[in-house]
Amino acid sequence: MRHGMAHRLLNRTSAHRKAMFRNMICSLLKEERIKTTLPKAKELRPLAEKVITLGKRYQASTSEAERLSIRRHAIVKIGDEAVASKVLTTLSERFQARQGGYSRIVRAGRRYGDNAPMAVIALV
Repeated sequence: MRHGMAHRLLNRTSAHRKAMFRNMICSLLKEERIKTTLPKAKELRPLAEKVITLGKRYQASTSEAERLSIRRHAIVKIGDEAVASKVLTTLSERFQARQGGYSRIVRAGRRYGDNAPMAVIALV
């Protein structure tokens, strides 16, 4: 039984899943829109929104040590320093007035090869 198991395993090992989501977060934040399967998009949304919230905390922080800590944490979560800088400056300013809900999932039909449900996840 799967009592207390919160997330989808997506038929991957934990290391593969972690690397896949890090790459997907990086692509989403760089391009601001990606097309993927619906279950992956639903799992990606909370992870991406937490990174954007991290950027908002970066903007609100005053001490240099806290800002450095948040920057390093964002780089670890995203995996790309240039994209992390974009999140900490551009995207966090854009979403400063928003109280969450930074991304939107739109269903995009089914994939031709295996009939998997597809979705477009984009930043609002």
